[in-house]
Amino acid sequence: MTYVVGTAGHIDHGKSTLIQALTGIDPDRLADEKRRGMTIDLGFAYFTLPSGRLVGIVDVPGHARFIRNMLAGVHGLDAVLLVVAADEGVMPQTREHLDIVDLLEIRRGVVAVTKTDVVDGDWLELVRLDLAETLKATSLAASEIVPVSAVHRDGLDRLCAALDRVLEGVERVRRSRPRLPIDRVFTISGFGTVVTGTLLGGPVAVGEEMEVQPGGRRVRIRGLQQHGRKVGAAEPGSRVAANLAGIERTELARGQVLAQTGLLRPSRRLDVRARVVTRGNVAVKHGMEVFLHTGTAEVPSRVVVLDGNELRPGAEGWLQLYLHAPIAALPGDHFILRVPSPSMTVAGGRIVDVAPRRHARTDVRVVSSLERRVAGAALQEELAKYPRGVTEAGLLKASAVDADEAKQQLARLQARRSGEWLFPLDSWAKLAARAGRCLADYHAAHPLRGGMPKEELQSRLLLPPPAFGAALKLLSADGVLVDRDGAVARPGHAVQLDEGSSTAGQRLLQVLGRDPFAPPSLPEAMQQSGAGHEVVRLLAQRQEIVRLSPEIALTRAAYDRAVGLVQELAAGGSPVTVATLRDRMGASRRPVLALLEYLDAQKVTRRIGDARVLV
Repeated sequence: MTYVVGTAGHIDHGKSTLIQALTGIDPDRLADEKRRGMTIDLGFAYFTLPSGRLVGIVDVPGHARFIRNMLAGVHGLDAVLLVVAADEGVMPQTREHLDIVDLLEIRRGVVAVTKTDVVDGDWLELVRLDLAETLKATSLAASEIVPVSAVHRDGLDRLCAALDRVLEGVERVRRSRPRLPIDRVFTISGFGTVVTGTLLGGPVAVGEEMEVQPGGRRVRIRGLQQHGRKVGAAEPGSRVAANLAGIERTELARGQVLAQTGLLRPSRRLDVRARVVTRGNVAVKHGMEVFLHTGTAEVPSRVVVLDGNELRPGAEGWLQLYLHAPIAALPGDHFILRVPSPSMTVAGGRIVDVAPRRHARTDVRVVSSLERRVAGAALQEELAKYPRGVTEAGLLKASAVDADEAKQQLARLQARRSGEWLFPLDSWAKLAARAGRCLADYHAAHPLRGGMPKEELQSRLLLPPPAFGAALKLLSADGVLVDRDGAVARPGHAVQLDEGSSTAGQRLLQVLGRDPFAPPSLPEAMQQSGAGHEVVRLLAQRQEIVRLSPEIALTRAAYDRAVGLVQELAAGGSPVTVATLRDRMGASRRPVLALLEYLDAQKVTRRIGDARVLV
């Protein structure tokens, strides 16, 4: 198993020198760093501890001007190596780096007191005591303090032993959601684009298809390296270099994430639980402009305080962050907030929702919902965003809950299920009530219709077709409606003809039946009988008349006799044409043509040239 340890500490306290002494690798790779003798960007090295543990080192700059680079290197660490120079002791960036480590909840660490060769024993003890006091209120309170001299190699063995003890308790939870926040992008001649980062969440293998977010570009892993060695697969919790096919160097940048396809969606809004640092005495106020750092990403953001107007130093609370550019993150990821002027870290915490709606401020329901998410009900709270239903796969993707945790949450999910579709219980109750009202109103407005067309109910309920199909099954099971040949109705609904409508219907049948094969046009028959469109619709639904076209209708008896004549002609070998059928029926061309076209549409006959044959 491999591990990742990051450095922290003030500028010129000997971080890079110590790493070179431990590993034999100079982490300062830039010419400008070597010229100035100062770490500017992230540096990387690796070595093997006495126990055999492979450790990748992320060396961060200590200068306040390069804190953004430092923040890009402290995600995904198993432990931190805090470096404090014996001749200077705790300095401003020591404290800010400690604030960041504390906000990121990194609880494993070792403190190296460097440059012990330039101070005496009494001074070193004072530095140690001051350090112990400084660490008390941080996540590194229990860290071992080890004096070392990189120049004389004093204390290095003890330091390695301390790192071994710290890493001994690290556990890897194997997931199936690999992602690599990108901290470096470069090209190698003959190989192409290479990205590096600390692998999180799950393993990756050569040949695997992945995507880069934000951006959504699909890529393939052409090769992998760990600690300078080629590997066929890389495990999470290790420093990884990935050679990518399908993308150019210019299309990639620090802050993007190489991830399992479909795992991440770009976010422009985040709900977070934040803790404000005490040092600096700066409150996080509603509307404040900050820089958000998470993973290797840095993006300007605006703060919305959800449960008040500000979070005072030392306080915790709920924020919504509006991001000026999208990032790719997951719930549970840590973040840091910094203000640009004066440049300082003001808060940090964990991301709770990566795709929240815009919230009303000071709404206790919002805070309660976020607290339930943190307590393990993320799927339940995510489901509430979909009052018109969502598929289980869609819910899992939107919530970004880990697969193992999702199984547990799905088992206790309070929802109405229809196949793969899920509906929140309270929203379902409202939807069912609305469906009942829509049908009742429809029956009142159209008493002569057997039911409402399904398409109309779908439109009134504002449901997409897949969700409507699932909802229809539940509404039927709940007794809200019955399905009748493409229409839906309230249970027990029956057409009740009043005396006038009943009389008009009988007269219409009489008018059409006077000359069964040559009736007047339907509009003429309606005018003669006084029957309206609703009466005609009802007679057609009851199959007492057959509407061959908008203009022509036959009584059921006449239609059945006409179909019989068609069958007789076909059985006798005579061609069934408009002319032959017209002669047999003794009718004019218009109703005969309408009949044959209707039979074609009903798949009773099939036209071949001018004749018809039975299907």
